[in-house]
Amino acid sequence: MTEPEISAPTKEGTAPPPKPRRVRTGCLTCRERHLKCDEGLPTCQNCKRSNRKCKRGVRLNFIDISCERPPYLLPPTHDWKVTFQDDSRDIASEYLGGLERYLPLEPKPKRQKLNAPPVEYSYGQIAAPIMSHQQLPNPQSYSTSYADPSEALYQNSTGQPYTETAATAMASFSETAQGARPSYENSVLVPTEQGHYPAPPLADRTEVLYMQVFVEEVGLWMDSMDADKHFSRLIPFQALREPMLKYALLACAVRHLTLVSSAYPEEHALDYYNSATQLLLKSLQNPDRDSVLCATTATILNVYEVMSEKALQRMNHIAGARALIKECRWDATSTGIGAACFWLNVGLELFSCLHFNWGVAWDPDTWGLDMTMNPQHVGGNEDQWTHKMLWILSKITNFRSTAQSRFQDASVHAEQVRLHQRHQQWLGLKQFCDRWHNCVPLTMHAMAYVPAYSTSSKSCFPEVWYIKRTTIVARLFYHTAMALLGMVHPLASVQPQTGEEMQEMRVFHSRQICGIVAHVKDRGVASASIRCLAVAGENLNVRREQEEVLEIFDRIKKETGWRVTFIHDDLKDKWGWNNAAPDYNALSSATTYYSPSGSSAPSAPPTSTPPRPKYPGGIINPLYKNADFSAQNPPYQGNYVPPAAAAPGHGLHASTQMYGYSGIPTL
Repeated sequence: MTEPEISAPTKEGTAPPPKPRRVRTGCLTCRERHLKCDEGLPTCQNCKRSNRKCKRGVRLNFIDISCERPPYLLPPTHDWKVTFQDDSRDIASEYLGGLERYLPLEPKPKRQKLNAPPVEYSYGQIAAPIMSHQQLPNPQSYSTSYADPSEALYQNSTGQPYTETAATAMASFSETAQGARPSYENSVLVPTEQGHYPAPPLADRTEVLYMQVFVEEVGLWMDSMDADKHFSRLIPFQALREPMLKYALLACAVRHLTLVSSAYPEEHALDYYNSATQLLLKSLQNPDRDSVLCATTATILNVYEVMSEKALQRMNHIAGARALIKECRWDATSTGIGAACFWLNVGLELFSCLHFNWGVAWDPDTWGLDMTMNPQHVGGNEDQWTHKMLWILSKITNFRSTAQSRFQDASVHAEQVRLHQRHQQWLGLKQFCDRWHNCVPLTMHAMAYVPAYSTSSKSCFPEVWYIKRTTIVARLFYHTAMALLGMVHPLASVQPQTGEEMQEMRVFHSRQICGIVAHVKDRGVASASIRCLAVAGENLNVRREQEEVLEIFDRIKKETGWRVTFIHDDLKDKWGWNNAAPDYNALSSATTYYSPSGSSAPSAPPTSTPPRPKYPGGIINPLYKNADFSAQNPPYQGNYVPPAAAAPGHGLHASTQMYGYSGIPTL
């Protein structure tokens, strides 16, 4: 605070001199120099004499403020976490009786280490959930000519053909990949300086329809084990700026429409599929490519092939998707889109192995999944418990595939030793299932259980109600695992009492599966429920229950388009319904669950329909066995170039052999 100025004495009758006027609109330059500004406009005299910039217009009490480009705060990523340090216990321990007021700390569970010996991964290919008639591609399948990339395949909303071709789209993608790109694996929608969307939204009405179909129908079951719902909620936004990803999504959507309605031509789906494949192959030739984007696109194109009957004659992304997932080093410890692709991949492989009685090519012991299970008294983390049950079911599938002894000349003692070892393995798998059932969160238990005699739908099975989709999938896996354990007990055939107990166990869990599927209204669980329902149907011996299982399959086919007709024949054969007429349409179709509902195509005569082949069981999944870029016949041969950022010993190399599968039976 300044001292008051003391004016000199004045003569009587004269006015005192005026006090100095306080500057209120001076420039900031004079204020920084601690000079009195004359407030001259546009430049004061002090700035003119010193040849300085006269800064004014910002009335602030502090200086050096830049308001032109404010700093941008990045959004939190997927793995961003906030931790709090609690020192209350240390402070309380300094007072008398302070520490006794706190509950004792529980010891942290130790992470289970899987001491698996270093083995060479034999990654397989993503197969259909049930691939009863899939034809593997010939070595010449990669020489199939695609549509000319210079031709316009689609039209925009004005009716004019698009000027962007596959080549220009790939060029734009390469330019984007070389520049500063937002993080794709952890965040799909990243704000930029121009706005919150990296690309303009869809404007074509047809593409909008197809994208809605993918989000609401196809992506629904692809996200059945993903808590973040990448395929239905995040990947579509990424597809707005990645052409090959968008074409892959649209191909799956159109393919789904062609299977549930004959009003949509199949050629549109094939055009989108060809465009996405061209862009993917060109991207694989670039060593500086985005490997995450390529792996995601290949996984989605593999889903198209799961739904398709003719795509495998042109291109096969089954082996490529698994190989690219390995290239990205995705496993059970991955997060983001890597975790979504990994669990979808191993889930589809598991469905094929359950159908053909094959062993899982990707050994569950090498997934890196923490199988520590402690009782959960609160809800949450349902997807993690679903992954644990998928791991257990894969182990049981491998155990079942080796049930038949291959040692024909083994001695009695050797056979007894083998049965004892398998019995110990069976007990270990049974303990895994019981531990999982006793430790799952409260939200993974049934919300309602109505006995069969009290249901309003007059069903033979109880009404079991679970709330969350991932909980339904996990429970289906659990009951399937228990039913399989009841079918493969090594001592059931030699101990009558054990055989009766196993019969009761597999019938009980089979009825639980049927009760869940019969009353569920969520179409997103169809991909998991079909194979589980087929396993359950094998254990039913009541005629009314068997008929209702066939009715459930018919309802699934009508609502979702999944191809389930051939499962009727398999179940009827196992039930002894030998007087039923064979369904020749089912025998003549190719690959998977998907099949056009209400198709008007005439059926082939019985004489021209080849019988459905029987495939050998008890082997490692041959469709996934060689899906590795280090294999003898790697996928995408002639187009794949190892990435420039590959770590030493990554096992990637370019082979000169033609693309094909050696030693794999034709399906």
